[in-house]
Amino acid sequence: MRVVVTGATGYLGGRLCAALEGAGHAVRALARRSSDASGLPADASGLPASVELAYGDVTDEGSLAAALDGCDAVFHVAAAAEPWLPDPSVFTTVNVEGLKNVLKATKRTPTVKKIIYTSSFFAIGPTDGYVADETQRHQEKIFCTEYEKSKVVADRIALQAAAEGVPITILYPGVIYGPGKLTTGNLVSRILIERFNGRLPGYIGDGYDRESFCHVDDVVNGHIAAMEKGGVGERYLLTGENLSFKQIFNMAANITNTKAPQFHVPLWLIEVYGWISVFVSRITGKLPFISYPTVHVLRHQWAYSCDKAKRELGYSPRNLTEGLSEVLLWLKEEKLIKF
Repeated sequence: MRVVVTGATGYLGGRLCAALEGAGHAVRALARRSSDASGLPADASGLPASVELAYGDVTDEGSLAAALDGCDAVFHVAAAAEPWLPDPSVFTTVNVEGLKNVLKATKRTPTVKKIIYTSSFFAIGPTDGYVADETQRHQEKIFCTEYEKSKVVADRIALQAAAEGVPITILYPGVIYGPGKLTTGNLVSRILIERFNGRLPGYIGDGYDRESFCHVDDVVNGHIAAMEKGGVGERYLLTGENLSFKQIFNMAANITNTKAPQFHVPLWLIEVYGWISVFVSRITGKLPFISYPTVHVLRHQWAYSCDKAKRELGYSPRNLTEGLSEVLLWLKEEKLIKF
């Protein structure tokens, strides 16, 4: 098949392009001219020549229509995924209007038979004290981040499109981890770097938080399976084991035979640091590693079941001990951590 991937130069998008090309599909990667394309499959010279680059932007419907021309399917992975941005309107422009543009461009492209839309577990909503599945709808009363709010709005648009007969399948990855670009989407690797370099000496909070961790390559496989087997209008959680970052730190210590943290850094203190980081960011223009909305997320639980994806897509998330061992070894080989 000939497929288009938006967000192709991102953490998940780059891995997806490589897997699609490896599976024999003709891949067209939509990328802005300013994007770093180093994560895309490359030829012997290191140039991203094994996939076709189509320059454009999800905020530009015309460039999307040109990229979709002659293609059978589109993977809409592009998103503004930061927990905080100095201009919050970017979340609406990219995450909401971007999806609308993909839907409009698809209507103009009769060859496209399927849209695989990458949403987020945030669109399902928090799960304080229980494990949720795809039947849950976000209550839309409180949002921890502007990103979360934008993905909830986009989720409604995607579901409405499905109700109108648009051939869209919606995927909800959990907290993605694994080797690859150290973007916001690769949060676990970035936190492990801070932990093993002594800049995060204690546990994050008291361990109440609970996230659903999933390896990037398992999520990629789930995307490809959704193209092949996913039902139109269906929602699939591509998640994994539900653990807190305290448990992740303990697991990392056990794998590396190093000491686990001896104390907890309270969330109120991390939130103060987040506010200061945002203030500094407004001056320097550099996005903060931790912002106060991140702490709002950590005050909740985000635990999910991926049984439907296992059953209908053959989704198979690996054991977190196995996946985390791979990540830690990769970080060590890249000389980003020592143990």
